[in-house]
Amino acid sequence: MSTVSYYTAEGLKKLRDELDHLKSIERPKASQAIAEARDKGDLSENAEYDAAKEAQGLLEMKISKMEEVVSNARLIDESQLDVSKVLVLSTVKIKNQTNGMELKYTLVAESEADLKTGKISVTSPIGKGLLGKSVGEIAEINVPNGVLKFEILEISRD
Repeated sequence: MSTVSYYTAEGLKKLRDELDHLKSIERPKASQAIAEARDKGDLSENAEYDAAKEAQGLLEMKISKMEEVVSNARLIDESQLDVSKVLVLSTVKIKNQTNGMELKYTLVAESEADLKTGKISVTSPIGKGLLGKSVGEIAEINVPNGVLKFEILEISRD
């Protein structure tokens, strides 16, 4: 079953570039490794040949999965997004009700998530808990060590 994923223009370009790299560079390398191993003689006792074939199979599986993701990818038109609620690509400033700490996150597709740059997935517990909330609302989010309460301070599109 295929699932639709939403991407920014930057995220979709990155995904397509990676797929192109796998097809145009990694695939020929795998074929070359098999050819070199085949030239070494008896295939029944050639571990190098077996390893090269297995690596090629894994590469083809990865390419196939990425092609499916790209074919089901949808580009998000950021100009059409509502800024009154937290949605995909919203930058949200939140305040932890327990310790008063303020945090700022941008909600993105799962494949674009990067906590170091403040991008969290909409499928993460915090991302799910913030979706649909408006400024001033309290989001109660169930996490493994209990319930976190965040107040939505600001919603923007960066």
